Parts: sequence; C-alpha cells; structure tokens
Amino acid sequence: MTKLTPQQADFAHALFEADRTKKPLKEKDWAGVVTDDETAYAVQDQVMALKGLPVGGYKVSLTSKQTQQMFDSDSPLYGQQVDRHFLPAPATTKLANLMEPLVEVELAFRAKEDLNSTDSLEDLLHKTTVAGALEVPDSRFEDWFPSLGKYNVMSDCAVGGLVVYGTEQATDQLFSSVDDLATVNAQLFLGDRQLDQGSSATVLGNPLNSLQWLVKKLAEQGKQFRQGQLVSSGTFVLPPKLVQGHWKVSFDHGLGSVELTVL
Repeated sequence: MTKLTPQQADFAHALFEADRTKKPLKEKDWAGVVTDDETAYAVQDQVMALKGLPVGGYKVSLTSKQTQQMFDSDSPLYGQQVDRHFLPAPATTKLANLMEPLVEVELAFRAKEDLNSTDSLEDLLHKTTVAGALEVPDSRFEDWFPSLGKYNVMSDCAVGGLVVYGTEQATDQLFSSVDDLATVNAQLFLGDRQLDQGSSATVLGNPLNSLQWLVKKLAEQGKQFRQGQLVSSGTFVLPPKLVQGHWKVSFDHGLGSVELTVL
C-alpha cells in the first residue's frame, strides 16, 4: 500500500473540499505532487475515504488511442464512484451543481455476481447486465479538458461526475456473443440536433475488454469488482461541453435511449 506524503495527503483533502464546495483547484498549485500511477490511485483512495461512503461503481477512461494520446498515456485508467453518482434515466440535474462537465456516450455494466481477474470475456458476458449510458465527466480542476495531467486525472477519481444509465438487461440475453458488443452504434442529441455518433468498437475494440481490464487492475491492487457494482466502460465519442437543455443518446441493439435534462 502506497503511503502518502503530507503534501499528497493535503492534495487528497483539497480534491475532497473542491468537490464539496464546487470551488475548483488550479493545476499549477499542485504541480509535481503526484508523479506515478500507484500514488495517484492512493490519493484517489484517500479522497474516497474522506467521502465516507462505499464504492458504488467505477468509470474507465482513456479507452481509445486518441484519448490516451491527449493525456500522454498508453493504457486506460479508472475512477471510483459513490452510489449517488449513478442515476437511472430519465434524469434531471442542475448545471450549478457541477463544475466543468462534459458529455460522453457509453455502455454500463453491472455485476450479477463478484467478478474475478481470471474471468474471460465470455464469463463477463454471462455475469453482467448491460445498459446504454450518458456519462457526465467533471473535474475538481479549472480548465481541465483536454490539458489536465494524467496523474491529476487519476487522483481526481478519473474526473468522475455523473453516470445516467438506461434500462438494464442481461448482457448474454441482449448479445449472442462477445463480438456483438463491438457493434453497438449510438447517436448523441441536444434537443433535436444530433451532435455526434459513435461505435462501441472505439472502446478498446470492445467494451468487455474495458471491463476485463478494470477487473484485473482492481485485483492487482487487492480490490474486487463486487456484485451490484456498476461501471461506465468508456466513451464512443470525444466529449462536448454539457450545457442546459435536453440531452439524449439513442442506441441500437435494443438498448433504447438515455435522457438527461440539464437545468
């Protein structure tokens, strides 16, 4: 277990306070405090400990070559989330309750039983439910996208905000094979205007690869993806800024739509 220095512990507390007060941090004030993955995850663990709530689920970020290049990374990263960050659709939120939010299009998986590092993609197909999702990443740093340093992203719970998820269905009932998970298409709308569209193949080739990566990464850290926990597995599109209005993501493959009204 990585032990934090006093300055790194102060960083965790500053992230917690920024989340509580909605007063953003300046990256220059924390430059060089965290310089490796292990410490970044340890800071994230401390932020979660300060929240005093159990881990309700996760988000996986940097699941495409494009986003990895933007944040100078060669692998994904994850963030822990509390239950109140996961909202069933249709949902409503206030822009004033967020800081600098964006919008992402994702698939969300929930574990029907504990997931293990030895689980194959086929195992994960049978051990999960799946739903379309609209994620709202948000950061405790000002002017964070796309220039925030990777270790600060990791420390900041992978810039977790909200995850709005649609109707959950057994993954192996909706998809006949692992490969089918790589063929989901979705369109993102603001009001009547389509902003973007994307494919699940953008997410590490298949969103189940993202889930498997997370399960193995957690196991390396002595953690486990538990029954009932949910994960937002990675974005199909580059995220636009969240603004007031009615947002909708429409999915094929029987996943339906996910709607979020921002006041």
